[in-house]
Amino acid sequence: MDLDALASARHDEWDRLDALSRSPRLDGPGADELIERYQHAASDLSLVQTTAGSTALGDRLSVSLARARLRFTGAPENPLRQFTRFALVSLPAALYRLRWITLAVAVVTIVVAGLYAWWVSGDPRVLANLGTEEELRQLADEGFAAYYSENPAASFAGAVWTNNAWIAAQCVAFGILGVWVPFVILQNAQNLGLTAAIMFAYDEADTFFLYISPHGLLELTCVFVAAAAGLRIFWAWVAPGPRTRGVALAEDARSLFTVAIGLVFFLFVSGLIEGFVTPAPWPWPVKIGIGVLALGGFLAYMLVLGGRAWRAGETGDLVEFDAGASRIVAG
Repeated sequence: MDLDALASARHDEWDRLDALSRSPRLDGPGADELIERYQHAASDLSLVQTTAGSTALGDRLSVSLARARLRFTGAPENPLRQFTRFALVSLPAALYRLRWITLAVAVVTIVVAGLYAWWVSGDPRVLANLGTEEELRQLADEGFAAYYSENPAASFAGAVWTNNAWIAAQCVAFGILGVWVPFVILQNAQNLGLTAAIMFAYDEADTFFLYISPHGLLELTCVFVAAAAGLRIFWAWVAPGPRTRGVALAEDARSLFTVAIGLVFFLFVSGLIEGFVTPAPWPWPVKIGIGVLALGGFLAYMLVLGGRAWRAGETGDLVEFDAGASRIVAG
């Protein structure tokens, strides 16, 4: 094989491959051309190596192909940069996307819990079915408050965190089923309403709200967001719009997986508050104030930072891609 003749014949094509590889930004046609020229050069390299073994021409082609391959696959991004983008752009945008569904879930939970509390408090026969007089009074007078301090703060915070994170993960993972998220919402609202009814019946309404407020504001909001994510995935399957169901599920699930990861951190914060702040012998205004600040920080993160990212075109995906063609985004 005449390597000089091959190099002469392919010189312009290989130079064009190098030029495309070094281009700071490629549009759709440019990206397609890069891939096409890469394929041709790879065939040339295979031919050179098969017929002539290791040569200077083959080494030159290998370098060009490696540069082109890096161009369309992308260089590994700095982990710190990836985390920063996730924390400041992708996650808040994904949360912002769920804002109205989150509000709807919160309203439904509060209304259902309120109805349960009103029903049980207004009918002594229903209240009696929840336990004996002694059991209910012990729960209201001692058990409810003791729950937050009967175990070491660190282990209690860890247990609460893992339990709530597991519930949130189930909402996102099983949201496509359509029935799991409503079941979790209604069960959570029922437990909240029944506990409130028992505390109200024994004149411990203040204890109920004082102990649940420091951590519950953020904790319940995180559960609402997780439920909203699950419902959003289900709705993508029911009403995909102009997309196919497969594409709709893939796109929404990828974005809402971001939410599942982020909620782990926020639930960790609420777990710390529940383990270390709620049972602490501090003035109640201080403890509730910490809970309000935690919720306020979360809402600012979701609505202010998330709204800014959303308006900038961020979708909340962990990985963005153009399904229509081979688009290459400049690094």
